[in-house]
Amino acid sequence: MKKRILISDIAKALGISVTTVSFILNDKAKEKRISEALTKRVLDYVKKVGYKPNELAKSLRTGKTKILGLIIEDISNPFFGNIARLIESKVYEQGYRIIYCSTNNDVEKAKELIQMFYDRQVDGFIITPSDGLEDTVKQLQQSNIPVVLFDRYFPGLETDYVGADNFQGAFDATSHLCQQAYKRIGFVSLYSDQTQMKERSEGYLKAMDNNKQQSFIQKVQMDASDDEAMESLKDFICENRLDAVLFSTNYLAISGLKASKKYNFAMPAMIAFDDHTVFKLLEPSITVVSQPIKEIAENLINILLLRLQGKIKATRKMVLPCELKIRESTKAKVTL
Repeated sequence: MKKRILISDIAKALGISVTTVSFILNDKAKEKRISEALTKRVLDYVKKVGYKPNELAKSLRTGKTKILGLIIEDISNPFFGNIARLIESKVYEQGYRIIYCSTNNDVEKAKELIQMFYDRQVDGFIITPSDGLEDTVKQLQQSNIPVVLFDRYFPGLETDYVGADNFQGAFDATSHLCQQAYKRIGFVSLYSDQTQMKERSEGYLKAMDNNKQQSFIQKVQMDASDDEAMESLKDFICENRLDAVLFSTNYLAISGLKASKKYNFAMPAMIAFDDHTVFKLLEPSITVVSQPIKEIAENLINILLLRLQGKIKATRKMVLPCELKIRESTKAKVTL
């Protein structure tokens, strides 16, 4: 690594005071009546030698680290992974850096990570909150740390939020299955109080009610092993003789496909909430409810940056439409 260049090195090389260099680098040249010629000379030299300011010293002076904390459910999940990638790219353009990590829906782990980021004085947070994290988020707000939630929120807590229209996405998916002449349509979700899961369940139930069809719901424990999830899904699909299933997450849909292979039963027509790379490669390809990942990431960053800049006061809540991507797994049912 190259030796770090200090302000004192610049001052010595140019034969001027450290204070003068500091004023110029901190955009105070006009205020301190430093000539344009000297200002240009310093800035040209800084560019030539590749001087980088000491971010730690700068953060101590300004109270800002230019670092953001991103706490998500699972970085290995394509939905969260793509969101993280887009956010990282966007904040980099704005002069910020981001630290991100996964909680795997473990509330204690989430609390520890938030405390760690707080101790490192990150300027703001973007969080997909686990159940039980409401008080921790409230404490951040009380400490005047900007927080934007996404994917799910706390109904009793006034926070900035960006997410998809989960109710309408599940409603449209279920309605599509009904229109394709399926009669025994199941819904697979999690034992969870998270808002996005509740909204997807409500969308499914509303569509089933509108079409005067019996509902079939299976919930899987959030900490269930692969084998437990597969056995549960096999029993649910086979015992209820389902001809179609809406999975509330892409990883539950993958568990369903694994169960079909392991227990050798034909997977009925299916739709997964959230796309996955493998869904387009399988035969038949899998119909999905696709969340607007790019728009979610852009709105998360825009709201957080505006909040950091003090340009907004009122709470911002953004609910963005999903897209039903129809593929081969939901072809119209052939009735005899």
